[in-house]
Amino acid sequence: MAKRVGIEVSIACAEAVRLANVDVVPAYPITPQTHIIEDLSQLVAEGELDAAFIPVESEHSAMSAALGAAAAGARVFTATSSQGLALMHEIVMLAPSLRLPVVMVVANRALSGPISIWNDHSDIMAERDCGWVQIFCENGQEVFDLTLVAFNVVEDERVLLPIMVNLDGFQLSHMIEPIEILDQEEADTYLRPHKAAFRLDVDNPTSMGPVGLPEYFSEAKMAADMALKGSKEVVEEELKRFGETFGRHYNVVETYKAEGAEVIILTMGSISETAMSAIDKMRTWGKKVGLVRIRLWRPFPIEEFVAAVKGAEVIACIDRAVTFGGTAGPVASEVRSCLYHLPGKPAVINFVAGLGGRDVTVDDFVTMVDRAQHYLRKGIFPPYELINIAGEEEKEAESA
Repeated sequence: MAKRVGIEVSIACAEAVRLANVDVVPAYPITPQTHIIEDLSQLVAEGELDAAFIPVESEHSAMSAALGAAAAGARVFTATSSQGLALMHEIVMLAPSLRLPVVMVVANRALSGPISIWNDHSDIMAERDCGWVQIFCENGQEVFDLTLVAFNVVEDERVLLPIMVNLDGFQLSHMIEPIEILDQEEADTYLRPHKAAFRLDVDNPTSMGPVGLPEYFSEAKMAADMALKGSKEVVEEELKRFGETFGRHYNVVETYKAEGAEVIILTMGSISETAMSAIDKMRTWGKKVGLVRIRLWRPFPIEEFVAAVKGAEVIACIDRAVTFGGTAGPVASEVRSCLYHLPGKPAVINFVAGLGGRDVTVDDFVTMVDRAQHYLRKGIFPPYELINIAGEEEKEAESA
């Protein structure tokens, strides 16, 4: 029977991987992802997980080994973070084209420089367009649950793509939370047995990843894009089935007090729960504020997002990464593009917050809502605004 225990989120993630009975875990340590693979290596060493644990010499090699193992027909898991994900980039781009269903957890961490081991979303946003399914978790229970869901999604023959399960580094990865851990029998009722759709076989030779001549390259990329867009249906099916099985329900887009809200705060990841506290506070003041959280980042859930923000006057869109030299952060760019053609669409005011692990507090969310409403009244629409920049408050006071 499932039991609720106090457990570090990274270790709960490793427990989900153990319950999935993975075959191969190629991994390289990097903060703040390390506890996940440390626990998996211990589970393998103690015989609690019958898998090949491969301690490779770099993250580039980790992803190379992951694709090789998946191509041979194995159920594969790996994890990484920040510079490690960046080092994987060359091989990350191969996985979708090869249609290999690797599951990878990314403990989101700022990209250098300056050097930072703390959380933001710059690492995953650098991989925004790599062709992987990408989902975001808000708390430890979601990390455990969605890691299990990930295996069913990507191994479905309608998908056969890799997936990144994102959790905020330190803010989630190193936290101890009460999490309901399933037992093996319960997990087996949900997880489907692994069966490789395509595999390298010496008795039936085939090629994976041949040269793409100009006559075929565009069609190959179109097929990958169609597969990624088509995966949304499977994600929704698996989230629904998980909810029906265990009573914990998830959606590709989540809302909190968004019905009838004039201002929508848009978030991804663990800061969403702080935003809920801020909304509760502002509601007592009579402010009509709600929250929309994007769980499925790729493929982007256009219809669900548009429905969630319908009727709002303004969206305070929170990015946790900077698009240097651009017109908005990656989330705001997506949202503005999504809403561009719609009549009566809400304005989108982009705020960049929480870079390099800086706290995003209840008061910060209040400030962002106030500023979004101010910009709307004035008809001012800045590309984006960085929150909590040293010296900015003094400048604003002087100008006032």
